[in-house]
Amino acid sequence: MGHKAGFVNIVGNPNVGKSTLMNQLVGERISIATFKAQTTRHRIMGIVNTPEMQIVFSDTPGVLKPNYKLQESMLAFSESALTDADILLYVTDVVENPEKNMDFLEKVQKMTIPVILLINKIDMLKDQQALAAIVDRWHTLLPNAEILPISAKNKFGTDMLLRRIEQLLPESPAFFDKDQLTDKPARFFVSEIIREKILLYYDKEIPYSVEVVVERFKEDEQKIHINAVIYVERDSQKGIIIGHQGVALKKVSTEARKTLEKFFDKHIFLEIFVKVDKDWRSNERELGNFGYRQD
Repeated sequence: MGHKAGFVNIVGNPNVGKSTLMNQLVGERISIATFKAQTTRHRIMGIVNTPEMQIVFSDTPGVLKPNYKLQESMLAFSESALTDADILLYVTDVVENPEKNMDFLEKVQKMTIPVILLINKIDMLKDQQALAAIVDRWHTLLPNAEILPISAKNKFGTDMLLRRIEQLLPESPAFFDKDQLTDKPARFFVSEIIREKILLYYDKEIPYSVEVVVERFKEDEQKIHINAVIYVERDSQKGIIIGHQGVALKKVSTEARKTLEKFFDKHIFLEIFVKVDKDWRSNERELGNFGYRQD
C-alpha cells in the first residue's frame, strides 16, 4: 500500500473540547484549551507524521452566531473547514443541545466525505442508558456519520479514533515536510500562550477584547528575547490588564514566561506592553493586520 495523507478538520460548537482533542491527537500543546468559550480564534493545524502517513489536523473556532466582525471571521474559519477536509470530525458533548446551530449542522448533513461524530466528555455520564439516548438522537440528526463516544481529557477513545482515521485516509504524498508539526510560526504560539493566561486570569469581557501581537522574537542558542503588545479596545481595559501597581500584568508575564520556557525548551526574556486600539474587533483593516482575514 502507498503513502497516505489527508486533512482531518475538527468542527463543533464552542466549549465541547475541540482543542483538548486536537492536542491529544497531535501529542503536543498546539491549541490553547481553557474552560472559557471562544478560546480558539484561528484555524490551527497540527501535523502527525509516520513513515507511512501524514495526518493534517485542523482545529477551528467554535461555531456561533456572529455579533461583531471578529466573530464573522471566526465563523468563516469554521465554515472553510467543511470545504477542504478529507475527513470531518464533528465534536459534541454529553450536555449540549444537539440542535444548537442547525444552520451549520445542515451543511454537515450534506457532506459526502467521511464524517465521524465524537460525543466527548462521556466521563460525566452516570450510565450507559444516558449515552445510548444521546447516540440515538445524533444518529437521527447525522445518519451518515460514524459515532464514537470519547473523553478527550482522559484520552479515552482517542487511540481508536486515530486508527479509524488511518483507515479512512486517502493515498497521497505528504503535504508538509515530515518534521513539521504545525503550519503556524513560533510567534503565533507566543501570542496564543499570552492570550491563554489572559483568559485564565481576567473576567467578563476583558479576554474577548484582547489581541496579542509579538513585535520582537530574537532567538540564539540559549535564550529567546520576546517583546509583545496586548491590544485592548478601551483605556479602562488597559487599566484592568495592568492592575494596581502593575501586579496583574506581572502575573500574566510570569505565567506566560514559564509556559513559553517549557514550550521552546529555552530561557525566555519576555517584555509585555499594553496599548489601546479602539474597537479593533469591528474594524476590517485591523482584523486584517491581526491575521483574521482569509485570502
